[in-house]
Order: sequence, then structure tokens, then C-alpha cells
Amino acid sequence: MRNPTLLQFFHWYYPDGGKLWPEVAEKAASLAEIGITDVWLPPAYKGESGGYSVGYDTYDLFDLGEFEQKGSRATKYGDKEQLLAATEALKSHGIGVILDVVLNHKMGADEKERVQINRVNPDNRDEIDDEVIEAEAWTRFTFPVRKGKYSKFVWDYKCFSGVDHIENPDENGVFKIVNDYTGEGWNEQVDDELGNFDYLMGANIDFRNHAVTEELKYWARWVMEQIPATTGFRLDAVKHIPAWFYKEWIEHVQEVNDEPLFIVAEYWSHELDKLQQYIDQVDGKTMLFDAPLQMNFHTASKQGADYDLSQIFNDTLVAADPWHAVTIVANHDTQPLQALEAPVDPWFKPLAYALILLRENGVPALFYPDLYGASYRDEGDDGEQYEINMPVVAELEALIRARQLYAHGVQTEWFDHANCVAFARSGTEELPGCVVIMSNGDEGEKVLELGENFAGKRWFDYLGHREEQVESDESGVATFRCNPGSVSVWVLE
Repeated sequence: MRNPTLLQFFHWYYPDGGKLWPEVAEKAASLAEIGITDVWLPPAYKGESGGYSVGYDTYDLFDLGEFEQKGSRATKYGDKEQLLAATEALKSHGIGVILDVVLNHKMGADEKERVQINRVNPDNRDEIDDEVIEAEAWTRFTFPVRKGKYSKFVWDYKCFSGVDHIENPDENGVFKIVNDYTGEGWNEQVDDELGNFDYLMGANIDFRNHAVTEELKYWARWVMEQIPATTGFRLDAVKHIPAWFYKEWIEHVQEVNDEPLFIVAEYWSHELDKLQQYIDQVDGKTMLFDAPLQMNFHTASKQGADYDLSQIFNDTLVAADPWHAVTIVANHDTQPLQALEAPVDPWFKPLAYALILLRENGVPALFYPDLYGASYRDEGDDGEQYEINMPVVAELEALIRARQLYAHGVQTEWFDHANCVAFARSGTEELPGCVVIMSNGDEGEKVLELGENFAGKRWFDYLGHREEQVESDESGVATFRCNPGSVSVWVLE
């Protein structure tokens, strides 16, 4: 089996106009050729902002670009026919299709309802005001254009636990809805940030309503039938959703699918114990993105030679539980001007990608702009406009190829210096290995004892950063180097 390699094929500022699905279809062959095994697609259903929606403002899960809703038939990425063509193109080239699942909230309701609410302290959601007031809230989703096709389920205030906007009186904030399911307050088994992090945005779905959970399970079966190329899911914002629900949901989708699904969840926390707790709560049924490692990459890129490279994997999920870790350098939330902004500076990205692509632990996830580049303009938190340019990581394609060609066999590490670290893959009887050395300061050098199996072997830098060749002696000892602030991947001639 090939080393699994996931590509996030979008970013927050990807151009609108229905261009993404055709681009996926166009690039499927080249992705397979360089070694991408799975592609994570953005939310494929209609959002509140229609053809301009990145996809996380979920309106109608059953509209994959088929109905004239929210101002357009197509989503930002294209229509349903183009989506199916894209996913079939990926499947035809042996690439898995990972669908993005946003089940925490709904936005863009069709009708207001008269509701009873409690005001909540937004900085401590456990502080719920005793006073019950009457107001109107946008909580009724009837999907009048779809007219019951695929699902006749109507969402109303009993399906939601909270909202961030009410009318008559007009207020913004955090408001707990009073209904048959919210008497105990918010859901449990969610993150404890702000007291209880059940509420995130929009009309917050309440999973204590059994009709809601059954509808979301039904939708999972439906979407796998509609997009038969589906091989897995990326689960959004799970720190805001009770863990017991996703444990049940994952068990359900695995049960109705003939093959094991690749499932990774976004629990964005830099506290390792919270990630491990969530994995325990769902009985290990999903992998998680390694947010602590991504933050380490961000910090290392900012500190340069002052950062201790030998500690780069400290307190990370991939070090503590590699079987449940999806390692990343960047994503749509960490890119500049986004909610979890923590960009990795361009000089360090080749080092970071070498650390997730060529080691044996974790499944690496790559980011579209790092492979293809991206430029955009947006407003920062300070109200100023910024031009952002995310250049292609020149070494990334070669590193992806190297993962398939050389990242094989037993791993040995030399994380014994603050500014220069190395690791080796021994190879197998059928597949070769490699030696990876990197420095965040001056030119790096390591004298490595590789063993008698590598006696008298000649090595070259697959990335082309070093022009010399290296020869190991009769005992398999060789001296490997890398350029300042760079990485080299040494492979057998």
C-alpha cells in the first residue's frame, strides 16, 4: 500500500465562479502521478452566502449545487454535475475522496419563529440568565426551492440549542433557546473553553434531539450514495459537538459502507491532553489534526536559529499517539488573515514538510497554496487591507515524490542538536530508504552510523540543494550536510 498522502484542495480565498470542481478533474492525473493518495474537498453543499460561500455557513446539506437557492444554483466551487465529474476523475486515478462535514450549525434560515430564550454570558457560557424572554429568531429551515426532494425534514427551534441574534427585541450575543431538550443547559462532552464551548455560531444544532441525529445519519448515507467515490470524511469543529454524537455517527457510516473510511476530525486545540481525551471519548474511531505540531512549526519559523529543533515534536499528537495523528503545516484556518492565523514562514516550510512527509509516523496533509500558490486581499483585525502572497513551496512536489519512492523502512533519529537534526529510513527488501538532514541555522553536518548494509554506498541530494556526492565507508559511516536554513534528502545513487 502506498504511503497515504492527503491534499487539502482549496483554501479560504479560492476564487469563486465554479472553478474548483473543474480544476480537481483537470489535475487528478497529475496528483496521482506525484503521489497524492487522497484529496480533501471543501464543503460541497449550499451555504448561506450561496455562490460565494466557502462552505462553513451551512444552509442545505442536500443541495450539492442542484437547486436555485441563496442566489445561485451552483456553489462557489461548481454545480453538482461538475462535482460528480471531479470525484469520478479522482477515483479513476486511484485517489480517495474526503468530504468536508459541517454539522455544528446552520445559517440562512427561511423563516423566523417566536422563541423563548435565556441571555448567556458570552465569556462564560455556564452563566445563563434565569430570566426567560420572548423574541424572534431565524430558526426555521423549510428549503422551499428543494420542495422535499431527498429529505422532507423541516428544522425548527426545537432542533437548536442557541443563536447569536434575536429580533423584537433586537440584540446580538449568545442566547440559549428554551425547548424540550435544553433544560439542562448546553451539551456536555464538548470543549471547556469559555466554560462550555457547545455554542459556536449561527443556529447551533442540538444533538439531544433524536430526530436531528437520525436526520444527520440519514444525510451521511445519502451523500455517500450521491457521491459514490467517497472514501472518507473530514469533520469540522468537533470541539463544539458532543463526542458521543460523532462516536455514533462514525459507527453508523462505517457500518453502511463496504470499505473502511478515512476519517479525520478538526479538534483545534494546542493542549495535547484535550486531543487525547477526545480520542478516548470516541473510542479512537477518528484521527485528529495535530494542531500542537502546526503551532510548533509556526513558532520555529518565527524564531529561526533561536528555536531548538530537537524539541520540534514535544507535546505533539504524532509523538504521543501516531496512529491517530494527521500532521499539517497549514490549512484554511491558519493561513494569513484567518481565524486561527498561525502561518509558517516560507523558508521553514520545506523543513516542516520533510518532517511530516518522510517520517514513518502520522498521515501528512498538504495545503493547496503550498503546491500551487495563492494571492488574495482581505481586511485584518486592525481594519487595514492587506495583500497576501503565498508562494509555491519549490521543494514540495519533490518531497511528495520522495515520500512514495524513499520513505520506507525502520526510522532512526539524530535529534541531538538545537540547530541541526537528522533521521534515516532504512528501506526494505523491495523499497529504498533515505537520510534527511536539516538546519535552522548555519550549514548542518552529521556523521551518521548507518550500519554495514550501507557500506561503500554513494548518496546524492534528491532535492538538489547539495551538489556533492557522499560515500559511506566500509562500516557504513558517512558525513551528510545541508545548507543553512535548509533541508537535504540523501538517497542512494
